[in-house]
Amino acid sequence: MRCPFCGGEDTQVKDSRPTEDGSSIRRRRFCASCGSRFTTFERVQLRDLMVVKKNGQRVPFDRDKLFRSIAIALRKRPIDEERIDRIVNSITRRLESSGESDIPAKHIGELVMEALAGLDQVAYVRFASVYKNFREAKDFEQFLGSLGDREEEAAAED
Repeated sequence: MRCPFCGGEDTQVKDSRPTEDGSSIRRRRFCASCGSRFTTFERVQLRDLMVVKKNGQRVPFDRDKLFRSIAIALRKRPIDEERIDRIVNSITRRLESSGESDIPAKHIGELVMEALAGLDQVAYVRFASVYKNFREAKDFEQFLGSLGDREEEAAAED
């Protein structure tokens, strides 16, 4: 593993342990060249996933991009990074275990919407506003109205 500070290739693993959800290994490393310490994460990748965008363009799945988009929706909300990481791990596992290599971007968006709906209503609306491309205030009103209708239906079923 190359040192991110000096580029040296002589790094040593000082400590390894699984993350809380067991989906990856956290390794503390030490660079013999410059003395810096840094952390790496090792994750299982079942298959190479490609995201198929609306315009048909295919791009490699980027776990970090998924994390950032969820983190932006959850900005200034009382949700810690570990929780976001668990959501991203869950979505990634679902995509990898689906058996498909080409995943429509719409499907990923729906999985994020589903995860955020159960986690934080404000983040859910924030993400929806970008994902569904809201243009005007009435778009928010319609979405919030449908959200209220779903909550009433769920309450009636209980």
